[in-house]
Amino acid sequence: MIGPQHVCALYLATAGLQGPALGSDEEEVVLLVYVVIEVPQNKVIGAQQYLVKPNVADVNENVLSEQLTTGTLITEDLVKSAGQPLDAALRSFDHYVRSLGVDPCSAGFHLITDGQLPLRQCLHPEACTKDLELPPYYCTFYDVRKEVTRFLGPAKLEEPIQNIKEVLTYLNMSPDLDNEFYIKEAKDMVNIIQRLVSEGHRFEAPETINLVLEPGICSKDDEIDGNCVVRARGLPWQSSDQDIAKFFRGLNVAKGGVALCLSPQGRRNGEALVRFTCQEHRDMALKRHKHHIGARYIEVYRASGEDFLSVAGGASCEAQAFLSRGAQVIVRMRGLPYDCTPKQVLEFFASGEQPCTVLDGPDGVLFVKKPDGRATGDAFVLFAEESDAPKALAKHRELIGSRYIELFRSTTAEVQQVLNRSMDPKTYEQPQPLIAQLPQVPLLPQHIITSGTRKDCIRLRGLPYEAQVEHILDFLGEHAKSIVFQGVHMVYNAQGQPSGEAFIQMDSEHSAFMAAQQRHHRYMVFGKKQRYIEVFQCSGEDMNLVLTGGIPAPVSPAKAATAALLSPGGSMLPPPYHPGAASFSAYGPVQIAAAPPMGPRQFYPPPIFYWPYPSPPVSPTSYYAPALPPPPGALPAAAAQQQQAMLSADCLALPPMAGGPVPLDARGLPDTMSGRPDHDKGRPPFGHSRYVELII
Repeated sequence: MIGPQHVCALYLATAGLQGPALGSDEEEVVLLVYVVIEVPQNKVIGAQQYLVKPNVADVNENVLSEQLTTGTLITEDLVKSAGQPLDAALRSFDHYVRSLGVDPCSAGFHLITDGQLPLRQCLHPEACTKDLELPPYYCTFYDVRKEVTRFLGPAKLEEPIQNIKEVLTYLNMSPDLDNEFYIKEAKDMVNIIQRLVSEGHRFEAPETINLVLEPGICSKDDEIDGNCVVRARGLPWQSSDQDIAKFFRGLNVAKGGVALCLSPQGRRNGEALVRFTCQEHRDMALKRHKHHIGARYIEVYRASGEDFLSVAGGASCEAQAFLSRGAQVIVRMRGLPYDCTPKQVLEFFASGEQPCTVLDGPDGVLFVKKPDGRATGDAFVLFAEESDAPKALAKHRELIGSRYIELFRSTTAEVQQVLNRSMDPKTYEQPQPLIAQLPQVPLLPQHIITSGTRKDCIRLRGLPYEAQVEHILDFLGEHAKSIVFQGVHMVYNAQGQPSGEAFIQMDSEHSAFMAAQQRHHRYMVFGKKQRYIEVFQCSGEDMNLVLTGGIPAPVSPAKAATAALLSPGGSMLPPPYHPGAASFSAYGPVQIAAAPPMGPRQFYPPPIFYWPYPSPPVSPTSYYAPALPPPPGALPAAAAQQQQAMLSADCLALPPMAGGPVPLDARGLPDTMSGRPDHDKGRPPFGHSRYVELII
């Protein structure tokens, strides 16, 4: 192979860390030094250095790190006064090198850098962030450290070369004291290159930077090097594989090397597994831990080959045949009618102002089905060209029949993952109830949570799902001082997820009224989200009604005849589900009519859960629905153990009611209710799964 006719030594510095940590802090480039060398004559034919002004220079007073300014000629004032934007500096060098009669885009011109970091970790990521298109000669380069290693032979090196100073030591060279550049290492690197050329070294193995993520198919039987895989966490849910590849711009991702992770519901969960071509690139990817996509920082961790195969590996021959058609774009369709046909999909994309053609017609459509062959409403569609992607995605939420269709850019790994899950019968099994996960502690009576008609509580609706108690306290501001001890109750749904509601007990009705008046429809800021919150004043009864799943708290008959079940702003939940009560379709909370006063009776409220401050991990309604009353003395041991497993160990325990239940004296009943009529005695008794109404 014929070596390059011209090489250009490129030395780069950022405003932050230097050396092996260069680029790990996302700081911007502040210096570019170019020295063009004519290889056959081994002489310098041109040199330029450009100070680059960071975008934050007009905002921050101190931009440069102490590590950069120590031992160099670069100062804060110099960068702010003489610096130019990065794109202007890049254009200036391109014009300059062409003025020397050298075509930088030809095969005879290559850059040489001090290691991999200047281009892979600094220039390419920053250009991608600023939406700058680098000339093609920035995608191939020589690494002076690797070239010196090839020149000396790996056997002569005890450890890999880390910096220019070590190169000078191995070559028995001294640092150049006559330095005309802002940083002296730039001149030392030029001297090293000329030394290699004078010794007859040939530059024959350039490094390449891949800018395009190539599709690829991964099988469950493939062997994946675990030293080449990372896990990225915290990604925007709408991120595609191309977006993730841009985050790792400068590093070479393997074909089909981005696998988006899906939640149990089949939606993207903000994580991805990324496989690189070598361990060196994986190690550089780990240095991008907590770098940003927009305003979100992304966590990057090590992962194994087994992790990647579990997500991206496929075992379906149908998927392998579908993905091997050579498509450049894969689009996922969601919300399809269950009887949708490939013809309808083709017509969907061929219609409208921006029609596009599906690759291979009906064969380019793959419907996702359950193990029994029933449709799931999802499908994947192939397109031949990258230019088809925006046309296809522009049809997002358009209709097929009466259903709107959601469209997302997809990947080969996602196709494999979705098909693997769709064919697994375990995917459609009902989750185990959360009740079995709770430790064994005694139940508490309902009156531990406040009750009564005093409107000394507030109800918050529309909370962000990520909101915690501290965010609620911050939202309430000065009103948070009026919250009673253990008075914040978060409401969760049956899946253990936040419902966006919370109840808060205040120290007085006036405090609850002022909080509802002053904080209703105010905004809660959570990260970049801004949600207005509804705040209603309510009573302890209202709070009890929601937290116990619609079972009203005990009230006197006189109050029950006139009191509303919920205060203004509330909404009554449906009654909780009771197994075996299907025949009682009209069962629900009823208001009891007033009756002649009788002797005192002991009331047993349905047991619920109470969590100490700040809030329960999941709403009591999610964990427990009051069981049907068993026949006297027939409570099984297993049922007793289940009731004991309802609360966490840090819950409060109350002593049992003194004296036990008060028996009801039949002599106090009217004669008409002292026994069953003769014609009723022949009826079969109620089973254990039936309700028995007692009319007084």
